[in-house]
Amino acid sequence: MKTRKAPRGPKVAKFGAVLILTVYAAFTLFPVLMGVVNSLKTEGEILNNILALPAVPQFLNYKTAFEKIHFFRSLVNTVLVVIVGVAGIVLFSAMAGYKLSRTPGRLSYLLFGLFVMSMLVPFHSIMITLTQIARTLGIQGSLVGLGLIYIGLGVPMGVFLYHGFTKSIPRDLEEAAIIDGCGEFQVFFKVIFPLLRSITATVVVINALWMWNDFLLPLLMLTDSRRYTLLLSTNMLFGRYVNEWSSILAALILALLPAVLLFLAFQKSIVRGISEGAIKG
Repeated sequence: MKTRKAPRGPKVAKFGAVLILTVYAAFTLFPVLMGVVNSLKTEGEILNNILALPAVPQFLNYKTAFEKIHFFRSLVNTVLVVIVGVAGIVLFSAMAGYKLSRTPGRLSYLLFGLFVMSMLVPFHSIMITLTQIARTLGIQGSLVGLGLIYIGLGVPMGVFLYHGFTKSIPRDLEEAAIIDGCGEFQVFFKVIFPLLRSITATVVVINALWMWNDFLLPLLMLTDSRRYTLLLSTNMLFGRYVNEWSSILAALILALLPAVLLFLAFQKSIVRGISEGAIKG
């Protein structure tokens, strides 16, 4: 009997997709690789040829950057802002997304539409007004105040994701909990919220990375250098006339490392949460 050969079309398509993704990944990661390589060079080597490897790795650059940006203090500041912002976004987004998905009607559709539309508003168009509001409320210069502003900016995306994901949860679970004597908040926190783990992981990581890597909003809101986040502290290394690129690149790598580790730890949850939320919504 003659054996049939597998069609070559799917194999060629798969190979082409892998090749394209590999080239795209290399193109995307190249600047990061150059940052790591040049952070181990002397100033002369960086200015002479940024593409060359370091003659002798200068790990002292990281120690210098560590001290200049007050790494631990800046790290604590950044973590505090991220915790306040992410906790608020998860809490309010989950509750709002659940409630809107369970109460269909014109008002719910209107409110959900407003949340979605607010995602389209560019930050640069509201940053001056936002700064004035923060000054009026007395939260400009406060790390907690910065976290509260992040909550307001991040809730619309969270509501969008939770709203779609909640539709996949059977109503029978809520009805059974109500029969057992649970109130509305007990139903949400004891029954619904534990079932939202995957989309919650997605919301946490997406917003944590956004807040960690954000530069413009902390620059507008924080006025005391002792409360600077990691990126703001790194920005202080840029002088008016001279830039110490070895220290700057080392500081940027130090600031980038925690965010990368966070993403690598939860990348499966991010992909699963986004795909399930999109399909079920």
